[in-house]
Amino acid sequence: MISIFQKRVLEAVKRIPRGKVLTYKEIAKLANSPKAYRAVGNILNKNPDIKTIPCHRVIRSDGQVGGYRFGTQKKISLLKKEGVLIRKRNIVT
Repeated sequence: MISIFQKRVLEAVKRIPRGKVLTYKEIAKLANSPKAYRAVGNILNKNPDIKTIPCHRVIRSDGQVGGYRFGTQKKISLLKKEGVLIRKRNIVT
């Protein structure tokens, strides 16, 4: 069973379009808990449906790619495949 906050986080991440990214902080705000950005990372680390909830599209506020359950290199690979520009583990805007 998941909490209302977890559900809000997963729904917000589900809506991130291919080739776009949001920060953990932005997801926390969308889930109505703006200070819970660390909790967002913990929730995404336990993502129950990797195929429909693209948690690789969530990055750190400083522009760095951040962690990923399957490794940072896999996250970078997925983002690049979607057209996200990355230089030295940072998102290029």
